[in-house]
Amino acid sequence: MIRTGEEYKASIQDGREVYVNGERVKDVTSHPMFKPLVDIRARIYDMQHDEQTRHVMAYEEDGEWNAVANKLPLTQGDWWDKRRATDTVLEDIGGIVTRVGDETVGEMWSLFDGQDLLNEVDPQFSANIRTHIAKVLRADPFHVSANTDPKGDRSKPPQEQDPDMLLHVVKEVDAGIIVRGAKYETAAAYANQAFTKPTIANWGNAAYSDYAVGFICELGSPGLKYICRTGFAGRAPADDYPLSNKFDEVDTLVIFDDVLIPWENVLFYRHTKAAAFIRATLHRYSAFAFVQRNLKLADMMIGAALFNARQTGLDKQQAVQEKLSTLAVYREGINAHLTAAISLPERSPGGLMMPNQSLLYTGRVLACSQLHEMMHITRELCGGQICVTPDKASFDAPETAPWLNKFYSVNENWVADDRRRLLAFARDMLNSDYAGHRLTFQLFAQSPPFAHLAAVHRNFDWDGPLDFVRKAAGLSDRVLGKTDHASGDKAVSQWFSKDAAVRTAAE
Repeated sequence: MIRTGEEYKASIQDGREVYVNGERVKDVTSHPMFKPLVDIRARIYDMQHDEQTRHVMAYEEDGEWNAVANKLPLTQGDWWDKRRATDTVLEDIGGIVTRVGDETVGEMWSLFDGQDLLNEVDPQFSANIRTHIAKVLRADPFHVSANTDPKGDRSKPPQEQDPDMLLHVVKEVDAGIIVRGAKYETAAAYANQAFTKPTIANWGNAAYSDYAVGFICELGSPGLKYICRTGFAGRAPADDYPLSNKFDEVDTLVIFDDVLIPWENVLFYRHTKAAAFIRATLHRYSAFAFVQRNLKLADMMIGAALFNARQTGLDKQQAVQEKLSTLAVYREGINAHLTAAISLPERSPGGLMMPNQSLLYTGRVLACSQLHEMMHITRELCGGQICVTPDKASFDAPETAPWLNKFYSVNENWVADDRRRLLAFARDMLNSDYAGHRLTFQLFAQSPPFAHLAAVHRNFDWDGPLDFVRKAAGLSDRVLGKTDHASGDKAVSQWFSKDAAVRTAAE
C-alpha cells in the first residue's frame, strides 16, 4: 500500500511540461533545482519501509500498511501519531520542508466534513470525496494543494476582466469538466495530485458560478504547464549555503490550458456555498502540520544562537540570556498551542477528531506573526560574522587557509572548520535570499495575516468573557441573549464534561 522512493520518482517521470529559467526541464528527478526535494520526498517514502522508522511512519490495518500522514484522524492518539511522524521526518532530513504530504491531505478532510453541502449540489460529489480519501490511503500519492490564483484586478469580478484570472470551468463534456486558468502551488512540478479550489470569493452576484469549482487534479494530465521560479539549489556552493541547496521547495505557476477533470475527481461545482465553506474551514486540520514546522524552525534558531554565544563565551551574560529566553518563550508558545490543541480536541461535523480550533489558530498567529522578530533576535545573537565570513573556498586555499584557521579558531572545542560551518548555517537561515523567501512564505503560505486573525475570530469562545463580565458587573441576562456556554473556562469545562470528545479520547 505504501510506496517506495523509487516508485514515487517513476510516477513523476511522465513527460510533464515543466519550465524553469525559461527552459523546459527534461526530468524533474535529476534537474539540480528539483532533485534535492525529490530526493527528500523519496526518503520520506522509504522511511515508511525502513525497519528503524516504519513503526512511526506507517500503520497496519486489515493486513495492509498505510501512511500515518494519510490516516483519517478519528482519535486523539491519531494526532500524536501524526505529530511524531512529522517530527521524525524533520529530524531525519536535518531541516524543514513544508510540503511533505501531511499538510495538504488535511484540506480534503475539511471537505469530508462538508458532505451535507456537497449533497445539496449532487450526492455524487460527497461520494467522490469519500472515494478519493480512500484512494489516497491505498495509492499513497504525493498530494499538494492548489489555492492561489493570479491576482488580476481584485476590485472587479472575473467577468469584467480577463476571465482566466480565476480558474473556471469553460464547458462540460461526457467525461467531465474542462477547466482553464492558473494556480500557484509549491512543489506541484514534482507532485502527483493537487486538491484544487478557489480562495478568492469573487464570483459577482451569482448564486452559482463556473468559478466555484473544486477538484482533484492529476498532475500528469494533458494541458498542464508548470512555470517555476528559479530555485535556490545550485546557485552557490552547498558548503556556504547548506539549507538553500537542500530544502528549497520550488514554487510553481500551474497553467490549466483546457484541462479535462473527470467527473469522479470533481468535488464541487457551480455552488458558491460549498466554495465558501471550504475557504472558511480549509485549514482546520492542515494548520497543525504547518505550525509544527515553525516549532522545528524555532529549534534551529535557538541552536544556532546558543552555539554562537557559547563559542565566544557570551552565554553567561544576562543580556544574552534574556534574548535566548525570548526565543525559548516563542518556541514553547508554539509547543504549548500544539500540545493543547491535541489535548483538548473537538469532534468535527463529519465525525473526525479536530485539533482544538481556537488553540490551533491562535498558535498559528503566534508562530507566523512573531517569526520575523525571532529571526532578528537570532541574528543579533549570532553576530555580524554571519555577514562577513569568507566562503569555504577561502578556508581551503593554501594562501588564505592559515590566516582563517588562526582567526576563526577559538579553542580546542571550536576550531575554524566548525565555526565556519555554524556561521554558514546561520547565514543561510537568517540572511540569504532563501531566508527571506521562507519568511514571506510563512506569512502567506496558508493565508495572509488578516485571514489568520479572521480564523481566530471565527473560532474563539467570545461568550466566555462576555458571560464572566455579565455576572461580575451585575448585568441582566438580556445583554447576552441565548447562549449554551457553560460557566467557567472553556478548557476546564470541556475536560470535565462527561460528553466531551477529549474525555473519551483520554480514557
